[in-house]
Amino acid sequence: MPRFSKNIANLRSSEIRDLMSLATAPDMISFAGGMPGNELFPLDTLDKIYNSLTEREKQIAMQYGPTTGLPTLLESLSDYLEAKGLPLKNNRLIITTGSLQAIHILAKAFLDPGDSVLVETPSFIGALSAFRACEAELITVPLNGDGMDINQLQKRLESTATKPKFLYYAPNFHNPAGIIYSPEVKQQMVALLKDQEIPIIEDDVYSDLYFYEEDVPRMQLIKTMDPEGIDVCFTGSFSKILGPGLRLGWMLVPESIYRKCELIKQSLDACSPSLSQVIADKFIREGHIHSYVTQVRKEYKKRGLAMIETLEACLPEYVTFEKPRGGFYTWLQLPEECDATAVLKKAIEKGVVFVTGKTFDPDGIRNDHMRVSFCNTNVETIRCGVPIIAQAIRDIFEKA
Repeated sequence: MPRFSKNIANLRSSEIRDLMSLATAPDMISFAGGMPGNELFPLDTLDKIYNSLTEREKQIAMQYGPTTGLPTLLESLSDYLEAKGLPLKNNRLIITTGSLQAIHILAKAFLDPGDSVLVETPSFIGALSAFRACEAELITVPLNGDGMDINQLQKRLESTATKPKFLYYAPNFHNPAGIIYSPEVKQQMVALLKDQEIPIIEDDVYSDLYFYEEDVPRMQLIKTMDPEGIDVCFTGSFSKILGPGLRLGWMLVPESIYRKCELIKQSLDACSPSLSQVIADKFIREGHIHSYVTQVRKEYKKRGLAMIETLEACLPEYVTFEKPRGGFYTWLQLPEECDATAVLKKAIEKGVVFVTGKTFDPDGIRNDHMRVSFCNTNVETIRCGVPIIAQAIRDIFEKA
């Protein structure tokens, strides 16, 4: 019998990953995955980029690279992030194998078994799994429509026996809740955490996918504020703005944290894929990233608006939802007595799959919500699939 480590007991399979086998069935409509539409990838541009590489560039692409990233990508990505207001001059950038690796590295840098972490509820399942892998205690703070409940955050800070090692949050087009944190909530978070030696991990992978230009000012990141008295660790990704198959993300962190994270990454995988880094560098350097993000932003807006329109037309009045203003997700709230898993089973019988709320609950209990993604389905499919979900809700709730 294999003798596994203790921390493996803290891990559980993600319902999202478990549903992927269903989602790929030929006749199944999937609102489960948080992935870009395959038909949206810039394949022609990527072909041209690769075919234009010199022999030397192809050799670099096939070779191991520096642990923190290829210098060319570090340079072009730095310029891209600096143009968005991020403080590159007094922080250090590390290229990671997806943004989830950045979160794992930061978790390893800060956490010992039994340490506590402040997290949102609901929260990104990948981050929760990373913290559980380090045997952390998850201290939950509920979300309101404009971000963390600040009163509850203050209570958690005052009542926790040992000081949390860090706070994790996702500021824009939250996964799964779809909300944008208000400037007021972010300022209140900064005020509460200043000089407390509690870093913030700011996980921002959706902010380029806004639907409305008017929202951009209130989407300002805490990292761009560069507040005194708080270490802010910013994580981002190419997965939503180029392609998840490249497996590229990044972290922007203070110098003191950078050194620890570099050592941890070195022990994990030595370096992120050089071929992906060469392609991503050219994609930024040649200006493709701006035109491509503009293009997909328009398509995701079409899909998001189709989702809103169809939900409003089909849902029973006792179901509410967060109207997306960007990103990939809608977050439906069922009556408290309604079990989203029962709705999911009924929907699967009818050929539609989504993700239940308890997947995103750090305690794995509350199940009166549903995450319905619109990113990987076209408008016609959304209009076909959403009424099936609405009927599944009626079948469960009205016949109970």
